[in-house]
Amino acid sequence: MTESATLRVVVADDERPARSFLVAMLRSCGDVDVVGEAAGGAAAVTLIEEKRPDLALLDLQMPEVDGLSVVRLIKKAHLPLIAFVTAYDEYAVHAFELNAIDYLLKPVEPARLRQTLQRAHERLERADYQPTEAARLRAAAVRVDGASGEYLRRIPVRDRDDIVIVAVDHLISVIADGELLHLTIAGGAHYTINYRLKDLEARLDPAHFIRLSRGTLVNVAMLERVSPMPGGTYVVTLRNKQRLSVSRQRARVLREYLLRL
Repeated sequence: MTESATLRVVVADDERPARSFLVAMLRSCGDVDVVGEAAGGAAAVTLIEEKRPDLALLDLQMPEVDGLSVVRLIKKAHLPLIAFVTAYDEYAVHAFELNAIDYLLKPVEPARLRQTLQRAHERLERADYQPTEAARLRAAAVRVDGASGEYLRRIPVRDRDDIVIVAVDHLISVIADGELLHLTIAGGAHYTINYRLKDLEARLDPAHFIRLSRGTLVNVAMLERVSPMPGGTYVVTLRNKQRLSVSRQRARVLREYLLRL
């Protein structure tokens, strides 16, 4: 792609005035084609995968599915270049840790937007920018998201073409399978996300979730029965009748945490 080529752009922001202002500026640029707008993160994921833009301008602070979650949820092969838009300068460092091409402070200034578009053109001229950068961006989104210091209350997950918002309180168990996590939800639903167990555990309140083994994490509120096994280990039964083994290493933690009056 050369600098004179048209840059296909998607804009996602839950605040309509800010989104309209940014879209108007983009449409005044001769080398930009705005191929879609999204009023939220879930809609942005669908739009990006449908339109396959060169660049997505994502608001970081969208409810339910924020800009970081959008990056994590988009299928790897469909992930475009990303520039984050934020009202808070503190997110600038995170934007570059994420390998995003740029960040824009609200209200966005035309000259600053022009710099972002120029960076996108230059990145796209590199034949090797994808999929290496996509993989790096997704991994960094998980890392930076986990550095927020706040415990998760909801987890956005893919269900075919939909985004489902899972309340953490409804989470029963998490079982790791390599880089994939299998979530079991109250009511019988099951979802799979691409996330490392230790990263998810770090974002869940330790007062409410406990590790049973190297690859298993459960919601303490969902525990129904603890059965002793030979060798000093246990098998726990959850409210959904799921039975999970406790490793010998974690058995001591379970005894100290749950089995004392």
